[in-house]
Amino acid sequence: MNESSWGSSPGAGSWGPAPDHGAAPAPHGAASPAAAGHSFDGGAVARTRPLPVVPDIGGHQDDDRDHRGPRDDPNHRDDRGATRLSGPLFRDEKPQEPMATPFPGSPGPDGSTDPQKPHPTEPEKPKKKSAGRNLRAAIGVGVGLGVVILASLFVYKPVFIGVIAVAVVVGLWELTARLAERKDIQVPLVPLAVGGTAMVIAGYVRGAGGAWAAMALTALAVLVWRMTGKPENYLRDVTAGVFTAFYVPFLATFVALMLAADADGPQRVLTFLLLTVVSDTGAYAVGWRFGKHKLAPRISPGKTREGLVGAVLFAMVAGALCMEFLIKGGVWWQGLLLGLAVAASATLGDLGESMIKRDLGIKDMGTLLPGHGGIMDRLDSLLPTAPVVWLLFVIFVGAG
Repeated sequence: MNESSWGSSPGAGSWGPAPDHGAAPAPHGAASPAAAGHSFDGGAVARTRPLPVVPDIGGHQDDDRDHRGPRDDPNHRDDRGATRLSGPLFRDEKPQEPMATPFPGSPGPDGSTDPQKPHPTEPEKPKKKSAGRNLRAAIGVGVGLGVVILASLFVYKPVFIGVIAVAVVVGLWELTARLAERKDIQVPLVPLAVGGTAMVIAGYVRGAGGAWAAMALTALAVLVWRMTGKPENYLRDVTAGVFTAFYVPFLATFVALMLAADADGPQRVLTFLLLTVVSDTGAYAVGWRFGKHKLAPRISPGKTREGLVGAVLFAMVAGALCMEFLIKGGVWWQGLLLGLAVAASATLGDLGESMIKRDLGIKDMGTLLPGHGGIMDRLDSLLPTAPVVWLLFVIFVGAG
């Protein structure tokens, strides 16, 4: 930069900013820097350094001309824009007020660049592991059902047959209602309820042959009953109806077949119920406490391999005890095999019910039992386990 730009005359050597040739002239009547008495001899100092213009942070006081723009007053110079600096004026000066909302993409206090992400003020507390349902209600309902079952089982056998029939009818109602709500599948409930009750009674009175005959007649009744409706989706509805007849009442008939044993019918049913409940309890307890590896995450994310191991161990121990002390002619090693089979069938039955509920897009089949869901949510493990236990009893100790 040459000397003419800094100024070598007495006027240019003043302690003030170099004149801006593009700026507006000073207001009329204002004193010049030289007139203020702050000038030096041009020869004493060869060059001068202008001081920076320090804006008035506390605010700018001006006369009424501040309300007019530069086009209204050509002699007005507005320096208020200097007060809108984004940072401190000096390096050792901190900003007076931080920005309330950061610019998009700017890091926040925690280093995050997401403006929508809240900045935690304190570390989150680890969440306690939840059992996933109301245990108090579940235990209360379970105890109540157990009392009803035991009272009817050992007092008078036909009363227990009535309990099975009621459970079958309620389960049919829940399943057919969910099929209609979620898939618009019209399954006739009346022939299923009548036929299901007939299956249970025929199995108890006439054995396996009577149960099969009642199943065939129920399927035929479903086909005929559905003919009274529209022909659209006939094949879909009757297929679902036959599946429902087999899944709920026919599988439940094997409980009546176990009860029909003269020597130890109630003990066989009690063993079947105990092993299934113990298997579910072992899977639930061990899986909730130690479960880390998912068993079938796409079907039932809550089930773990550790829970399956717990189900097998609990059921095998209970099976050995039941076969040794409850079943006439049974031995402990048969109970080990029985417990293993029950754990496998109960787990598969639970997974099958979960598959149906996932297809329907529901969590529970009903709300009749607090802490459990519906009747079908309690029969999911019992139904497929009943024929397995009945068959093993026949192999180990006979039909009775």
